[in-house]
Amino acid sequence: MESGASQLTSPIDGINCHRRWRKLWLRLTLRRSQQEAVASSTMTATSDNFFNAYAIFLGASLAQMGWVTGLPQLFGAITQLLSVWLASHFCRKHFIVACAALQALVVVAMAAVAAFEPLNAVWIFIGLAVFYQVFINLIQPHWRAWMGSVVPARRRGAFFAARTRLTMMASLSVFVIGGLILNQTDSHQLAWLGFSLLFSIAAMGRLVSAWLLWQMHDPIATLPKVKGVFGQTLVNFAGAWRDKTFRHYSLFVAGMQCMVAISAPFFAVYMLEDLQFTYFEFVMASVASVLTQFVTLHFWGRFSDYYGNRLVMIVTSCMIPSLPLLWLFSDNYGYILAVQAFSGLAWSGFTLSTANYLYDIRPFRSDFATYAALQAALSAGLVFIGAMFGGTIASYAADFLVWSGWGTWLTSPIFVVFLVSGLLRGLVVLWFVPRSVEPKVRPRLQLRKIVFRIRGFNAISGMSLDWLTVVKRRHRK
Repeated sequence: MESGASQLTSPIDGINCHRRWRKLWLRLTLRRSQQEAVASSTMTATSDNFFNAYAIFLGASLAQMGWVTGLPQLFGAITQLLSVWLASHFCRKHFIVACAALQALVVVAMAAVAAFEPLNAVWIFIGLAVFYQVFINLIQPHWRAWMGSVVPARRRGAFFAARTRLTMMASLSVFVIGGLILNQTDSHQLAWLGFSLLFSIAAMGRLVSAWLLWQMHDPIATLPKVKGVFGQTLVNFAGAWRDKTFRHYSLFVAGMQCMVAISAPFFAVYMLEDLQFTYFEFVMASVASVLTQFVTLHFWGRFSDYYGNRLVMIVTSCMIPSLPLLWLFSDNYGYILAVQAFSGLAWSGFTLSTANYLYDIRPFRSDFATYAALQAALSAGLVFIGAMFGGTIASYAADFLVWSGWGTWLTSPIFVVFLVSGLLRGLVVLWFVPRSVEPKVRPRLQLRKIVFRIRGFNAISGMSLDWLTVVKRRHRK
């Protein structure tokens, strides 16, 4: 009888054991993911905010500054379109970990460029920046899917909110520490050592990130191989593009980012070369924008809940054309901090509202990933064009000022770039506003909640929000 009782209870024991094991690996994976957020932030804080300063240190020309911004973005977008097909040939976790480790080696190579200063150092750095973006975009879609399969739907909002706080705190800390390191080494004419240390720390952070990713559990070890993925993606893109509202929205967002890219590389040039800011002053000017973005994100979220994403998008997009123009009026450090804070206010609302608006306008039950990927790819292509155009303008700006006689009030050739960028941003807004529509409010039973996370930040062009998943919203009784 005892033996029979044991046989009867063994299946239940097996189920309980499986549940305990699942809770154990889930708890470990979520903990490792939070730790990985801190480790990877040491790299992203460096790449998002010191790449332009590093290019200036290496002696990049104004035209090359455009390449620093545009070319990596272009290759990154192309890579993301190919990543689903490529990753289907490998174990997903192994693929992500391998890409993270290779990315760390790329950052080590950047540190070596600073130390050895080879010939054509700027072009070598641009090539490394391309590989850096390639690996980010290889990882991103699969990391997103991995987290979506691991984090329970009811905990996603809280989990990624906590992860975002960790990411922001770690990123800002590394950003400020990096400024202090560069400030101290530059004061002793050893800026090369500062950049080498900075990128070495970033590489170590990414290696730790890869090790933590290796410790995490992936319930879907291998992605199924699917034939015709790339072709089907293009078909999905064509279908999405036929949506007039989405087409206008995509052209607006991509067009705005294009016009922003005209001037984005040159704010660092203006602060570090024209105004002779120390690296720490440069960092603190950037922090003024980043902190404002982070603090006001909640305000814009509440505001959009009451008045709609379209209104927030229009209000903030009308603020954005003035941002580069404000730099023309004063070089006082306190004034620039105020301009950066105003910039953060505008970009936080614009980034959040455009991300939410994309979800609002897509047809119900359509593939949100297709719409997001198409919009991102279009933006990356136009960012490349804008950055190249900005570099060309900057190269000829000094001659233009002499020829036009405008040099009496445009005291820096970079002001020409700021002026062109601001005016073109305004034209994009004027084109879009009459074409924008207020999305129809869906019935409450069909409402969904989209979970975003802050992937990174940039002091000039705002935070990068990354969609994660769409989950059912709980209804109040």
